[in-house]
Amino acid sequence: MTRTAYYPGTFDPVTNGHVDILRGALALADRVIVAIGVHPSKSPLFTLAERQAMIGEVVAAFGSGEAKRLETATFDGLVVDAARKAGATIIVRGLRDAADFDYEMQMAGMNGAMAPEVQTVFLPASPASRHITATLVRQIAALGGDVTPFVPRAVAKRLRTKFAR
Repeated sequence: MTRTAYYPGTFDPVTNGHVDILRGALALADRVIVAIGVHPSKSPLFTLAERQAMIGEVVAAFGSGEAKRLETATFDGLVVDAARKAGATIIVRGLRDAADFDYEMQMAGMNGAMAPEVQTVFLPASPASRHITATLVRQIAALGGDVTPFVPRAVAKRLRTKFAR
């Protein structure tokens, strides 16, 4: 039986923290779906197509063996419904700190009540990426700061282009 993990997020932009959790998800599952959330009430910096391209660039850097086990998808409703529809039995969530844990535990409880066959798995961020958030990366880039320590090279290039002065 193929174990499928569903890794949801907005990925606006993809950060080294996302890559860290994605590598952990690959260690747990045979197939990993990176699911980009599309919410009408949010105004992301990058379009859906740009976020898909960034994920594709990150996945390509993993090498062909791991890249074959990864795919992208989009969702616009409940994560648990999208995971179930995709055939996933695992939802992967990254944790940076206690605040993330408290929020994610509530979400895992609600998701578990709605779909007990889909388990939420928490992966702790590595110390090197624990402080990274997409929000802070966007703010640093908007103010002309160097984001190269926080995002893959291709993403840093896209951010420089987006905020070219």
